[in-house]
Amino acid sequence: MPAHLDSGLLRVLVAVADAGSLSAATASLGRTQSAVSVQIARLEALAGEALFLRHARGVRLTRAGEALLVHARRVLSALAEAEAALAAAPLAGTVRIGVPEEYGAGRLPAVLARFAATHPRIEILLSCEPSAELEHALGRDELDLAVLVIDSGRQLGELLTYDPTVWVTSTRHAAHDAEPLPLAMFAQDCWWRGWALKALDDRGRAWRVACTSRSVAGIQAAVASGLAVAVLARSTMPEDSRILGEDEGYTELPGSALVLRRAATARSAAVDGMAAAIRGAFRQAP
Repeated sequence: MPAHLDSGLLRVLVAVADAGSLSAATASLGRTQSAVSVQIARLEALAGEALFLRHARGVRLTRAGEALLVHARRVLSALAEAEAALAAAPLAGTVRIGVPEEYGAGRLPAVLARFAATHPRIEILLSCEPSAELEHALGRDELDLAVLVIDSGRQLGELLTYDPTVWVTSTRHAAHDAEPLPLAMFAQDCWWRGWALKALDDRGRAWRVACTSRSVAGIQAAVASGLAVAVLARSTMPEDSRILGEDEGYTELPGSALVLRRAATARSAAVDGMAAAIRGAFRQAP
């Protein structure tokens, strides 16, 4: 489709498709029937094929017209949202947000940057900490919003996405073949630790804790160096690592949920806007 296709032509397409005839669409478009006909002809010329089939009672979309209609509605909806945002009063204030450290270099920083550029009067106070610490900070009213990685079995909050929990080993080393199995583990308050150790005990696999860290970066480093095998969210696997599966004696583990939680006292348009931006980031993610 040529780049000079404009929204006015898409509005005509939607109006005629909804009305079922050119004459019926004139009222909503505020144009004469001949003007609408000219616009449809122009749109079909751009498309390189017919978009409507004429019949005695009006018109109906061709297959190409139906496909273009889907895109047209999406484009016009986005334009309506943009127009509403421009007409709205500019957001201002402070938003305190917590993001798990393992997602601190992922998609959320880009979202925060775009949000700050769109709403320059909002100050963003960002904390990147383990989820357990962010959860405590939210409970102490030190944060307005927090994105948390939690046990999917206790999904408390607004679900953003699921992230499978996997056994991970280096592709350059063979820590997974060692006896006893060396493990890089999070601290005692991490539910992954309990899952992993129970799974190994159930299989009768001897293990030892080779590294303990409260930091995802620390666990990733232990895996990458060949020091140990670890349990991580699949999205946080380090480079040159792979998943260990059932065929190698590693039991599949329950997944984790990434949720958005909001403090009960956080009631402002700025917080609403930030929450919407975070939701959008995960809706658009592949």
